Amino acid sequence: MPDNILRHGFKEMLAEANAVIETISVQDLPYLIDDPDVELVDVRETVEREQDGYIPSSIHAPRGLLEFHADPESPIYNTALRPDLHLVLYCGTGGRSALAAKTLLDMGYKEVSSLAGGVSAWTAAGNRLQT
Repeated sequence: MPDNILRHGFKEMLAEANAVIETISVQDLPYLIDDPDVELVDVRETVEREQDGYIPSSIHAPRGLLEFHADPESPIYNTALRPDLHLVLYCGTGGRSALAAKTLLDMGYKEVSSLAGGVSAWTAAGNRLQT
């Protein structure tokens, strides 16, 4: 195998994540947003959230720090990321949230989903972002 070819690249990682996570459509998300047992989580970078806006009612836990925000033993644990809730993660187009959802499942979270198409699909469907 040439030195510039990864043995386990992002395509394989996304395929593995998508094989084990649940995906929520943009059309189904409005039915979940007001459910008290659901937490909508924006895993994009802070600059993306600040510049582009976010889906209303979402909390922010950037993917780069997700494990720290999601672990109750971490000093920066986000108490909104409760393991007893259904967490619906989103990003720009769905790739990062799929990988993040698998990470949370690997950590022991039971009900984690990814928003198909992320913010791009949300706005393409005519929905607005909050700023």
